[in-house]
Amino acid sequence: MMWNSPAEFFAMGGYALYVWWSFGICALVLVLEPLAVRARHKKIVNRLHKEVLATEFDQKAGK
Repeated sequence: MMWNSPAEFFAMGGYALYVWWSFGICALVLVLEPLAVRARHKKIVNRLHKEVLATEFDQKAGK
């Protein structure tokens, strides 16, 4: 497909709304997914750390 002007390129042959929303949503997902994974990882590590501390406390209290 050839465009004669930047306006034609951004109009995408009448499909601009669909095309640019698709690009935007894809970019948003590509940004948010690593952030969500990092937050879940941090939450899991914190929970495991608390479980280890609780286990150590129970073992010391039992003696």
